[in-house]
Amino acid sequence: MRIIGGIKKGHPIPIDKNFKGRPTTDFAREGLMNTLENMMDWQDCQLLDVFTGTGAFSLEAISRGAKSALALDIQANHVVHLNQLKRQWNWPQLTALKADSFQWVAHCQQKFDLIFADPPFAHPQLAQLPYLLLPLLEPDGILIIEHDKKHRFEDHPTFVKEKKYGNVHFSFFTTFAS
Repeated sequence: MRIIGGIKKGHPIPIDKNFKGRPTTDFAREGLMNTLENMMDWQDCQLLDVFTGTGAFSLEAISRGAKSALALDIQANHVVHLNQLKRQWNWPQLTALKADSFQWVAHCQQKFDLIFADPPFAHPQLAQLPYLLLPLLEPDGILIIEHDKKHRFEDHPTFVKEKKYGNVHFSFFTTFAS
């Protein structure tokens, strides 16, 4: 795994040897970042990365200039590893917290410009994520949910589009400023 763009472009993303999960491929992340490049003003972006796993999405966003990235994961070793990278790379914009993403978002009062969710594809609450995460978006914010082909979100009222990269699907949702 590597950083696709920004100040750390090409830099390897070290993976904790005890990593448990399904990291997003470089191919899928590159496609997603190319799509976002035309949609985001990274310098003002406050990111929430739920089910962060390797933290690759947060690291990619910071490399591109994101103002802040809050990465949540229930696995303590994932969070410890991200906090080590934060210190090594001197990236104070990154905050990694050990948390159950569903419980954390239910109590969150903060708003974000971009929310990225990469839950386990078999999670029983995956279909509820748009309803749980959209209230945390700033006006005109973007929510992206990574999922497999079994999940469909086209009928959600704020669904914008779906991008497919191999077996990985990204569904985009947005709020609109009034």
